[in-house]
Amino acid sequence: MKALLTAGVALLAAAAPLAAQTSPQAKATPAPMQAPLIDRAKLFGNPSRVQGLVSPDGKWLSWIAPSGGVLNVWVAPIGAPDQARVLTAEKTRPIRQHSWAPDSSMILFINDAGGDEDFHLFGVPVSGGAPRDLTPFAKTRATIVGTSNRVPDRILVGLNNRDPRWHDVHSLDLKSGKLTLVMQNEGYAGFIADDDLDLRVAIRPNREGGQDYFRMSGTSVEAKPFLTHGLDDSQTTQPLGFTADGKTLYWIDSRGRDTAAAFAMDFASGRMTLLAEDPRADVDGAMVNPLSGKLEAVSFTYLKPDWKVIDPTVRGDIDRLDRELGNWVLNARTDADDRWTVATDNPDRPSATYLYDRKAGTLTQLFVSRPELVGLPLASMQPVEIRARDGKTLVSYLTLPVGAGDPPKAPLPMVLLVHGGPWARDTYGYDREVQFLANRGYAVLQVNFRGSTGLGKAFTNAGDGEWGRRMHDDLLDAVKWAVDRRIADPKRVAIMGGSYGGYATLAGVAYTPDVYAAAVSIVGPSNLITLLDSIPPYWEA
Repeated sequence: MKALLTAGVALLAAAAPLAAQTSPQAKATPAPMQAPLIDRAKLFGNPSRVQGLVSPDGKWLSWIAPSGGVLNVWVAPIGAPDQARVLTAEKTRPIRQHSWAPDSSMILFINDAGGDEDFHLFGVPVSGGAPRDLTPFAKTRATIVGTSNRVPDRILVGLNNRDPRWHDVHSLDLKSGKLTLVMQNEGYAGFIADDDLDLRVAIRPNREGGQDYFRMSGTSVEAKPFLTHGLDDSQTTQPLGFTADGKTLYWIDSRGRDTAAAFAMDFASGRMTLLAEDPRADVDGAMVNPLSGKLEAVSFTYLKPDWKVIDPTVRGDIDRLDRELGNWVLNARTDADDRWTVATDNPDRPSATYLYDRKAGTLTQLFVSRPELVGLPLASMQPVEIRARDGKTLVSYLTLPVGAGDPPKAPLPMVLLVHGGPWARDTYGYDREVQFLANRGYAVLQVNFRGSTGLGKAFTNAGDGEWGRRMHDDLLDAVKWAVDRRIADPKRVAIMGGSYGGYATLAGVAYTPDVYAAAVSIVGPSNLITLLDSIPPYWEA
C-alpha cells in the first residue's frame, strides 16, 4: 500500500506542472511561497515509537518501535522508560497492534505471514523469551472474543480452523497455551461475554440485512431474539459490553432515531435508558471504567471530536486533557485507574504520547511518534460544511499549503482525497497523506459524501445504490465549492483514494474526465461482481 501511495503522489507531483502549462489562470497569478519540502521518509517511514500502553498493574510501559528496521514490541519499567528492551524479533512482518494480558504477565499481538490475512495470536512474556503462537493452525484467522481482569489467566478467542466461515469460541489458558472448546459456532457472527468470561449474547445476521441478538445460558442460545434490527441500523447499532456485575449491557443504538446514541439496557428486563446523544453525529468512542465496567463518557464527531461526560468523576480529567492536549485518544488505563496513557491527534503536529497520573495530577510526555517532524511546516486542517445539490450537508476537511494564505492568494492545484469503505468517514486529525500533498503545494479536500458513517443513519443509507451516482455527485459538488471560492484551479484538480476511494477515482475519470487533470486509484475495485465473488469465507458472518 505504501509503495502504491508514494508512486501515486509522485505521479501527482509530475502532473501538477503539466496541468499548469495549460491553465491560463495559473499563468496569470504568481505561485504562493513554497514551504520547505518534507522528506517522504519522515512522513511514510517507520515511526520512532507508537501505541504507548500502561500495563494493567501499572508497573510497565509498552510500545511499538523499529528493531532492525522492522516494527517490534518494546517494554520498560514505568519509572524508567530509558531502560526499554525489545521483546519481539520480527524480521520481515511488522507488528501493528499489541495489548497486555489481563494479569500483566505478557504482551499479546496478532500477525499474519506475508500478507495472507490469516492473523494468529501470539504471546510473549514480559520477562523475556521467544513469542509463542497461541493459535497454531493453518489457514486460520484468530479473533479475541473476551478478556477480563476478574479472570486474568485466560481469555476467550475465536478460531475458524474447523469451518472458515464461522469462529468457534475457545478458552485460552495464557500460561500453558491450552485451548478448550467453549462453543461450536453454527452460523453466528459473534458473541459477547461478561466479566466472568461467560457467553451471554449470540449475534446472528438476519434476512433483512441486520442482526438478531439472543440471550445465552452456558452454550444454550434462546430461540427468540431479545433485540433485532434491519439493514438501516446495521452500521449504527451495536452492543458495547456488560458492567462487571453483568446486570447492564451498554449499547450504541439508532433504532427509532437517526443518530446513534448511548443507552444502558437492564439485561433482565430489556429496559433501555438513554445516556448521551448528539442530533448531528453518532457515538464513535467510549470510555469504560476498567473495574466496574460502567460507561463514563462517550465521544461524538461532527466537525471535531467531542466528549460527553456520563460519570462526573472523569469530567475534570477530560477537561484537562482537552485543554492541554487538544485532540486526544485514550490508549490504556491501569486496573487501579490511577494512570492513563493518552496520545494526541492534532492535524498540524506529530502525535505525542503522555502518561497521565490522576493522583499526582501530572501529565508527562513519554515520546513523540515522529520527532523528525517537530518544527517542520505541517499544515492546519479546517472543518467545512459543503451543501450538496439536493441540500444535504457534506462535512468536509480542507487543508491548504503552508504559506498559501487563507483564503489562498491564488487558486491552487487541488487533490480531492476520497476515503474508503464507503462505510467509513474522514475526520479531524493528523493525516500523513494530507500533509505530504499540502507540503507539495496542493490544497487537499476530504469529503464525507453520502454513504459515509458517523453522521446519522439517514446520511449513511442515502448512499445505498448510489455508487457512481449521487455519491459521485457529492464529490463533484465539493469540487465546485472549492472552485467557486477560488481555492482550486479548475484545470488542476486531481482525484485520489484507496478502496472505495479508488473506485470513486476510476468513476470520476470515466464519467467526468473534464473535471480531473490527474487520478490515483489505490486498490480500487473496478467491477463489483468480481469484488463480491472474491471475498474470503469469514466475511459470510
